[in-house]
Amino acid sequence: MLYLTVKEAAEKWGLGTRIVTLYCTENKIEGVIKRGNLWLIPEHAQRPADKRRREQPAPQPSLSEDLAHLLAATAGTMPHDNPDTVLDTVNEERMRLQYEGEIAYLRGDFSTTMACFQRTRGDNAARLRACPVTIAATISLGDYPAYTEIEAYLEKCAEVHKGSGAAAIAEQALATAAVSIIAPNMVPGWLKEGDFSALAPQARPNALYLRAKYFYCLHKYDAMLSVAQTALTLSAQPQGFTTTDIYLRMTCAVACHCLGRDDEARHWLLKAMKLALPHSFITPFAEAVTALGGLMEQCLEREYPAFRDAVLTQWKRTWKNWISFHNQFTKDNITLMLTLREYHLALLVAQRVPYAKIAEQHCISVGRLKNIMLEVYEKLYISGREELAKYII
Repeated sequence: MLYLTVKEAAEKWGLGTRIVTLYCTENKIEGVIKRGNLWLIPEHAQRPADKRRREQPAPQPSLSEDLAHLLAATAGTMPHDNPDTVLDTVNEERMRLQYEGEIAYLRGDFSTTMACFQRTRGDNAARLRACPVTIAATISLGDYPAYTEIEAYLEKCAEVHKGSGAAAIAEQALATAAVSIIAPNMVPGWLKEGDFSALAPQARPNALYLRAKYFYCLHKYDAMLSVAQTALTLSAQPQGFTTTDIYLRMTCAVACHCLGRDDEARHWLLKAMKLALPHSFITPFAEAVTALGGLMEQCLEREYPAFRDAVLTQWKRTWKNWISFHNQFTKDNITLMLTLREYHLALLVAQRVPYAKIAEQHCISVGRLKNIMLEVYEKLYISGREELAKYII
């Protein structure tokens, strides 16, 4: 057998001679022998474990990595026959909370959606993942204070993680409020341009839905329909459906109605109803009653009369909440909801400066000024100068 000296073993193991000598003295090296003052160490002896050396903890994934993992894990479809069984397919609480919050929202149980969000406290990835549906719940409840807390959290995330996937998801969640409150100027630039490169693939169907809603805010209904149809084609999964799948069909229905193509609108609306109403998912329809005029009531009465009262009752309740939320949101964000030119003109109108004088100052006709103000009133969901003064002065 070949032996190494203490010095040779120390060099081999990358240790000091003193520590190797100590190992020999304490008989921690198998097969070591002593000849006089000389320690002889078997050539194939293993370096003893150093209890003083602590293993380094495994590196923790970044927020963007953790969020991408969670998005992938919660992007699965709900079975057509029984969507609730999806809750039995997840083995982590954070994943279950996401599905539970979405299903509760679809059934109009917004308080449960909010409760699921509260249970994500301390888990930033789960919290970011749950923000879009929770923001929708705050709007349906008219709970503006709860929204402002979420808004502050998302703005901080977007700033701290700027340029990352996590920041893009935070901005996407904020866009949920912007398109819901008809504030297209507040939509992030990448969503306006359709550049989803910073998003995980699983987040892109919802981003396409928000982009379609952005076009709705701009009254670009052809573009709205095109984006929604494209998103449906890309996300089609015959084994089940997602919340976004329902909303994309509703988006197609609204776009067709706005384009005067009510037969197509009815087709898309019935497809959404067939997917959702058998499971008491009434929220997407309650949200669209106003946008579809009488078409919603017609389809419910003819095809799903058992759900007519539930949908319309929820619409009456949440529409008032939407108005309340919209008014508070507008007061806080009016300079973002209007262009700079619109804001300057609106301020003068609210101050009761005569239209002729405002038109002369801004080198436009009185007719053009009136058209601009009609667009302002439409954006703010108000009817005239008196209401405008409440927001802008």
